[in-house]
Amino acid sequence: MQYKRILLKLSGEALMGNRQYGIDPDRLSEYAKEIKQITDKGVQVAIVIGGGNIFRGVAGASRGMDRVQGDHMGMLATVINGLALQSALEDEEIPTRLQSAVKINEVAEPFIRRKAIRHLEKGRVVIFGGGTGNPYFTTDSAAVLRAIEINADVILKGTRVDGIYSSDPEKDTNATKFDFISFDDVLRKGLKVMDTTAFTLSQENELPIIVFDMNTRGNLVKVVSGENIGTKVNL
Repeated sequence: MQYKRILLKLSGEALMGNRQYGIDPDRLSEYAKEIKQITDKGVQVAIVIGGGNIFRGVAGASRGMDRVQGDHMGMLATVINGLALQSALEDEEIPTRLQSAVKINEVAEPFIRRKAIRHLEKGRVVIFGGGTGNPYFTTDSAAVLRAIEINADVILKGTRVDGIYSSDPEKDTNATKFDFISFDDVLRKGLKVMDTTAFTLSQENELPIIVFDMNTRGNLVKVVSGENIGTKVNL
């Protein structure tokens, strides 16, 4: 395995599967099986998951809701998704801990950096819920922040497309895929990988990002093995 410790970023929408809303148990099970393939090979796995399948604070704010309230609801949505993923992983007999940036002691541990690292060293998967614990920050920012804190080797951003393209491949048939691209080129070309805050934080800390299709079976283990899957963003 090329990477020993990874931070896997999943969107909340990815958990919907073919549904319009909520959580698809079959998709959860598929992801758990993919993750088991790499934990069985000794890779330490941390996960940050979004909440867009349940509630998105920005969407609430656009309809007149207070942005801070909306973001707090979004944080709770990520904890719900974290609980669901934890259950799916434990069904595959993968020891898992859920840590939340928002204190919900009855259902999740509080985020404590040293404890999270110790869990990883013991072979447990750690799911970070609650975003950063602050409004106005996305789960992309939470993913980069946690990856830096736990000294992850790479951020793996699992999406429904197989990498970064020059334009939206679902809308433009002439879009070309990048296998490798620098942080500066992403910014110069105006490509959307993560929000600017998260992306800049990753760049400043020289933390590479790999964007890949999480929904293709076997892709996760291939990426962690160092195969040229998806797009790698590096210095």
